[in-house]
Amino acid sequence: MFETNQFFLREFIKEDWKAVHAYASQGIVSQYQPWGPNTEEETQQYIVEVLDQQLAKPRTSFTFAVVWKETNEVIGAGELSAIDNMNQSGEIGYILHPDFWRRGIATEVTLLLLEFGFRNKELNRISASCDLQNIGSQKVLAKSGMVKEGLLRQNLRMKKGWRDSLLYSILKTEYIS
Repeated sequence: MFETNQFFLREFIKEDWKAVHAYASQGIVSQYQPWGPNTEEETQQYIVEVLDQQLAKPRTSFTFAVVWKETNEVIGAGELSAIDNMNQSGEIGYILHPDFWRRGIATEVTLLLLEFGFRNKELNRISASCDLQNIGSQKVLAKSGMVKEGLLRQNLRMKKGWRDSLLYSILKTEYIS
C-alpha cells in the first residue's frame, strides 16, 4: 500500500490490539485527546470499531496501522475520516508510540494520508485539528503543507472541560501543484 523507507501503512487486524495498547495506555499519548489512557478493554473495543469501519458501505473512514519495517511492529495509526463524497472533503489524524516521536514519522504519515485522500479518494479538501498546546502536532501539520485556518472554540469535550482546537487544511491544488 503506502510506504516509506522506514514504515508502511496497512489496514488493522484484530491481533494488533496489543501493539496499539502499548501506546494508547500511556497518559502522554492521550494528553490532548478526550480518550485514554486506555484500559485493555478500551483498546480492544477501539480495534473492533476500526474493523467495523472496514466493512462499512459507503466507507467514510480509513484507519491504518503504521508498521515499522525493521520489526514489523505496529507503532501507531493514521486515519482519513469524515469523508464527505458530495463535498469531496475529509479529515486526517495520526498517533504514534512515544518511542517514535521527533523523528519526522508523523509528518511522513500525514503526507501518505494526504496522498491517499487526494489521489485515491479524489478529495478536494482535507483538514486536521489539534490542541492549542500541542506544538508538535502544529509543526507536523505545517510541515505537511497544511494552512492554519483558525480556532475552533470549545469544539471537543475533554475529561476536564472543553478543548479549543486549531484548524488546518490543504486543498488538492495546493498538494498536487
